[in-house]
Amino acid sequence: MSRPKDIRKVIVASSLGTLIEWYDFCIYGSLATVLASQFYPHSNPTAALLSTLATFAVGFIARPFGALVFGRLGDLAGRKHAFVLTMIIMGGSTCAIGLIPGYSQIGFAAPLLVLLLRVVQGLALGGEFGGAATFVAEHVPEGRLGLYTSWIQATATVGLLLSLGVILLVQHGLDSDQARSLEKFNAWGWRIPFLLSIVLVVFSVYVRRKLQESPVFERLKTEGRLSPNPLAESFGRKTNLKFVLLALFGATMGQGVVFYAGQFYTQVFLQNTCQLDFDQTKSMLLVAILVALPFFILFGAWSDKIGRKWIMLAGMLLAIVSYPFLFRGLLTIPGTQGRTEFTTQKEIVSTVTFIDKTKDILHTSNTISHYDGGLTVTQSSTDTIYASGTTPVTKPVVTVSHKVSGADYWKMVGILFLLIFFIAMVYGPIAAFLVELFPAHIRYTSISLPYHIGNGIFGALTPFVATLLVARQPGDPLAGLWYPMGVAAVCVIVGAIYISNKTPTT
Repeated sequence: MSRPKDIRKVIVASSLGTLIEWYDFCIYGSLATVLASQFYPHSNPTAALLSTLATFAVGFIARPFGALVFGRLGDLAGRKHAFVLTMIIMGGSTCAIGLIPGYSQIGFAAPLLVLLLRVVQGLALGGEFGGAATFVAEHVPEGRLGLYTSWIQATATVGLLLSLGVILLVQHGLDSDQARSLEKFNAWGWRIPFLLSIVLVVFSVYVRRKLQESPVFERLKTEGRLSPNPLAESFGRKTNLKFVLLALFGATMGQGVVFYAGQFYTQVFLQNTCQLDFDQTKSMLLVAILVALPFFILFGAWSDKIGRKWIMLAGMLLAIVSYPFLFRGLLTIPGTQGRTEFTTQKEIVSTVTFIDKTKDILHTSNTISHYDGGLTVTQSSTDTIYASGTTPVTKPVVTVSHKVSGADYWKMVGILFLLIFFIAMVYGPIAAFLVELFPAHIRYTSISLPYHIGNGIFGALTPFVATLLVARQPGDPLAGLWYPMGVAAVCVIVGAIYISNKTPTT
């Protein structure tokens, strides 16, 4: 094992890279409602949001393929080389999303380019977790695996925290007037968090390149015990395949839905269903994450003493039982449920975009804002008016937002804290659980696939499937919760029966 000073260096470098990769990946999910208006037609806002969330999910669906590619590379060529490469790929694709013209400029080429880059991001992220977890685990002393690997888990959430912080700083830095600042951010300011990625990535690559290769990998290489075919050995041998399936159905898919329901679907739920103000959605989640962050380390360290199994399963079970009550609280506290009447018109802005004299067409853009007891409604429409009298008018895009204050604000922060607390219970120990499950010579490959299927497919589909279920059952705003609750329930049952609290090393 490495010296304490070297271990700290390994943890800092690995965690920093994981943080930045998750920052890159989380920006898209944090800006889903803004990107829906940028890259998709405005005629159907719900369809645009669903398309944006589907593209979000596609990036995650690509993760298992990245796990296979980079897992194999990590087991054959070394952990360090694989996760330095993933960092470069992730940073480049994130920056490129910030450069894509919107739907109004290049039409359907815009969402297609975003889709392609999300796939590239997914491939890169598929190689990140297995590499970072394996690299850290192969440097630390026995009996402290949960503590040290939990730093990797915590920094994934810090990546979301960083993305939220950057989004709020950029938005408020664009203009002193809040309304104009939000308008500028929605028009072009959203690109800045994507473009900043390249600076973070350059720094992280520099730090990671300074690291020495894992001592366990070097020993395997010296002794000639590297696997000639990690894929075949990981998934072709019955004994190891059994642990891969156990990791997926007994742990990672439940962890995935709890993670994405608590941190990503909540953002969509707060803005779309609860009609909460964009700024407050981000600030509430930011505060909740800051308070909950130490619990990722706490549960990781605790799992070294009492085992990983029951901490993870307890987190899933608590999520299943409490989701209906917690999300109902988020819905009722703002006081927007069922409210459809808006009065006291305060502002009407009508802007002539351009006049095409050759075709006698006048193009206008109208924005109407209403304020009613803290509730703000912004209605935007683009009209094309023909001299002949025919006036095709697109369906207005209506955005409703509500601000809460005082005790209501902190009640909602408290609910978000509980949602992230459950994530910490499941997510904090899971890296140690997976590392202990597989032998070193195929560890990178064996860890990566079940983790990224559980997170990249079951977990990442949570915002999309949940939003789709609500759209199909408009009378039930909590209908979307059946998906994460159902998947987590399967995991609790399988894990309780088949996972040993003292995880085996094969």
